[in-house]
Amino acid sequence: MTEENVNIMEAQVQSDTLVIDEAPGKDGSPLLSIQDLYVWFELRRWGFGHAGYVQAVDGVTFDLPYGGAIGIVGESGCGKTTLMKTILGLNEPIKGEILFEGKKLSELAGRDMRWYRSQVGFVQQDPYGALPPFMDVKTILEEPLIINGVKDDDERLQRVHKVMEEVKLSPVEDLIDKFPHMLSGGQQQRVVIARAMILEPKLIVADEPVSMLDASVRVEILKLLEALQESHHLAVIYITHDLSTVRYFSKRIFVMYAGNIVEKAPVESLLNQAFHPYTDALLTATSEPDAANALTFKEVPPGEPPSLVNPPVGCRYNPRCPKMIKGVCDVDEPPEFEPAPDHYASCWLYDDSITS
Repeated sequence: MTEENVNIMEAQVQSDTLVIDEAPGKDGSPLLSIQDLYVWFELRRWGFGHAGYVQAVDGVTFDLPYGGAIGIVGESGCGKTTLMKTILGLNEPIKGEILFEGKKLSELAGRDMRWYRSQVGFVQQDPYGALPPFMDVKTILEEPLIINGVKDDDERLQRVHKVMEEVKLSPVEDLIDKFPHMLSGGQQQRVVIARAMILEPKLIVADEPVSMLDASVRVEILKLLEALQESHHLAVIYITHDLSTVRYFSKRIFVMYAGNIVEKAPVESLLNQAFHPYTDALLTATSEPDAANALTFKEVPPGEPPSLVNPPVGCRYNPRCPKMIKGVCDVDEPPEFEPAPDHYASCWLYDDSITS
């Protein structure tokens, strides 16, 4: 980055220097609280005006404690990416609230929004597409520091070296001046993780961080994220469609289907026994490393996820569910039940008044 560009960026933040609140929730309050969140997108037809809504996220509620790690799992189109973008402040909900350290995201603007974005690191799915091809590694990692008012060249370089060593981009001297196309896929993803970590955030949102990598590199990246989470007491939201990778560092799993969270539980509890029929279908479809099972086709529920413009009445999974109760599942949306300790499922099968 040229000295002129650095001066321009510093001038942009000189009158608006980042102020970071270091006081954690000593009263036991969560780091992040999602409260009855609805994110709908309006559809419009040319010449005909309003044509309905895509109900991408529909009534999602959960808390994430300091240092907690959750995996949000679901097939394509379930709403997990929309939820992620809303947490990052890229989408606006039509209803509900996101609170970070007790501050409402909807009320943050200017310096306050910059503070929030410094506290939330983002690890993208496609590392090559996420990295500007005209910047070398040093420039990529320096940019967030410059934007957030770190003016001293030596301090920036020191922090770049430190974060590169933390994410195992070594030897630093050999890699710091390289451009993204000169790096392997695993090294590119480590640069993306380093950029997310450079401002020392309290929350990392990782969107399918290993899906574009070779199988041999995936476990390395997941273990790196786990090590960073533990050493920095990071909270992590891990977005994926692959249940087989969640166990590496997530403490809890939230399963999404058609805009709803249908099951949430500690990782081992859910992987040992799924209570919602959709989660059970996901587990059935999870690939197994055993070569003896490689050519075995498993039974999975027929059909496709529903249209989020016209979702089914009642439980959104009812058109595909093998355990659907007529007159119940196709009429009313199920509340959340607790069929096992700290294990919740939104399914009418656990309403004793119906199933007994």
